[in-house]
Amino acid sequence: MNMPQLTPGALKGLRVVEMGQLIAGPFSAKTLGDFGADIIKIEPPGAGDPLRNWRMLQDGTSVWWQVQSRNKRSIAIDLRSAEGQDIARQLIAQADVLIENFRPGTLEGWGMDYETLSHTNPGLVMLRISGYGQTGPYRDLPGFGVIGEAMGGLRHLTGEPDRVPVRCGISIGDTLAALHGTIGVLMALYHRKVNEGQGQVIDVALNEAVLNVMESLVPEYSAFGTIREPAGSALPGIAPSNAYRCADGVVLIAGNGDSIFKRLMQVIGREDLGNDPELADNAGRVARVKALDSAIEAWSQSRTVVDVLEVLAQASVPAGRVYTAKDIVEDPHYRVRDMILQQQTRDGHNIEVPGIVPKLMGTPGRVRSSAPKLGDDTDAVLTELGMSAEQIRQFRDKKVVA
Repeated sequence: MNMPQLTPGALKGLRVVEMGQLIAGPFSAKTLGDFGADIIKIEPPGAGDPLRNWRMLQDGTSVWWQVQSRNKRSIAIDLRSAEGQDIARQLIAQADVLIENFRPGTLEGWGMDYETLSHTNPGLVMLRISGYGQTGPYRDLPGFGVIGEAMGGLRHLTGEPDRVPVRCGISIGDTLAALHGTIGVLMALYHRKVNEGQGQVIDVALNEAVLNVMESLVPEYSAFGTIREPAGSALPGIAPSNAYRCADGVVLIAGNGDSIFKRLMQVIGREDLGNDPELADNAGRVARVKALDSAIEAWSQSRTVVDVLEVLAQASVPAGRVYTAKDIVEDPHYRVRDMILQQQTRDGHNIEVPGIVPKLMGTPGRVRSSAPKLGDDTDAVLTELGMSAEQIRQFRDKKVVA
């Protein structure tokens, strides 16, 4: 894409202190950092953020870390110590945003409740991501993304009918909470600037973020007493929209628009179905969805995936195959859209990583720096706070920082 890559990011000048770990809080900070925010990530000395050691490691560091922590600066502080907490408060006093995803009450135990922090920094926007939110009877229970997915209603719908529900394969609960949190941060910053307002707390619960994207789940139960059930690869109540077997694989076909349905039926040689007045709208097609799915698969299963996709593309029928990581990396469309980027780690490895979403044409996001090693920026950040080299050395000797 022809982008002015050196254009300052949309969030240039925004300072964010990240006290989170693993996925939810750090993913939100990563999103802000991709668009120019200065992200100061506080990590515990020694091991640092556990994500550094999750899944597949290269030279002892997770390649996941390289994506999640790009455009961030790492400062290692022992927050269990009074001196470490004081350093954190000094950082927060100069920040626009604080992001944390500890169990509720953790910051309060360190003397970093919002009332105290905002007394020094009235404009502070504080994003708090937790399992069940900062209030309510489940407030103090531990919660991970997978539990949020289950209690938010998503897990019940993933899988085949009458089988044990399965997860979608990623920590979608965490990233949904992170994205909701990012939206909240941007709204709070807008309010602070445009309405001359002060800062505020944004309270995001994992299960609530999942519930928010669950479409008609709750109103259908409220209005009709209907409990939506898992339906495998189909989209219940929308037809035809399913996965269909081919001679050498599977394709997903979304033929549920009225005009699209007619084109799809023409392609598969079933004009009789396309012209049937009972199938002219979605309600009629849902009533006969099994027959429609059978007709589509009778056509697709004798053809290759490539052939099916080519014919459907010519007919403007939405369809696609199931991509693996290899398929994504090799797809030219992802390349043209700058969605596969080459990034060099601080150990000198070149790896390919996902690009930046969304695409801002005037102030595009970009990777300004690779993911830091633990404490890479401790001296620089403390110097910005006005500390001398001798003060930093004393803190390091006492293991307050690393």
